[in-house]
Amino acid sequence: MAKLEVHDISSGYGEQQVLWGVDLSLQPGKLTSLVGSNGAGKTTLLRTTVGALRAWTGSVHLDGHEITSVPSHRRPELGMVLVPEGRQLFASMSVQENLEMGATNSRARSKIHENLERVFDMFPRLKERRSQASGTMSGGEQQMLAVARGIMAEPEVLMIDELSLGLAPMLAVNLFEKLLALKNLGLTMLLVEQNVQLALKISDYAYVLREGRIFIHGPADDVAANQEVRTAYLGV
Repeated sequence: MAKLEVHDISSGYGEQQVLWGVDLSLQPGKLTSLVGSNGAGKTTLLRTTVGALRAWTGSVHLDGHEITSVPSHRRPELGMVLVPEGRQLFASMSVQENLEMGATNSRARSKIHENLERVFDMFPRLKERRSQASGTMSGGEQQMLAVARGIMAEPEVLMIDELSLGLAPMLAVNLFEKLLALKNLGLTMLLVEQNVQLALKISDYAYVLREGRIFIHGPADDVAANQEVRTAYLGV
């Protein structure tokens, strides 16, 4: 059974439709990438999936239970966690305070100390700077903090919007390696990513979104080998 299933989702903003009948399925313990050009609807699909944007049609199921009408603020209680584009950290708060803010839902509060040690082991730089205001950190460090805050929420499904946006290549590779470590621990993830080549390289499965519709999907290696994908997104 799929860990997360999105079926026939249509949505948009005001009267502007962005998504048309999108289907997407995440298998347990797998890393799935959602790629496509700017404006294809990737962030809109994430926002609709987590309930921040109302679905015009379709349904969202988590572990076989429909959650389409569950308010967005309650979805982390069910294990659905989004690391948003732009990080959205509390700039005046310390690294540790930002991490603790990630553990406010009931499933995460009892594991806050355990998960703090977990993310400090994964991101030693955050441990070194646990008392530093997050707004004074570099872009790469802030992205580490945003991912770590997501982990603090004790997710069943972790969704990450534009992991590498604005980062130097070496920092991006380092963060992708952290995702591989999380996948090896059995965490189910959905990655929206502009670096199509890196995303497909580490993913088990991939979807390509084009003009609000799924253009192609399949095992990531097969998607990467598709000639139209190679031409349009990989520069081959």
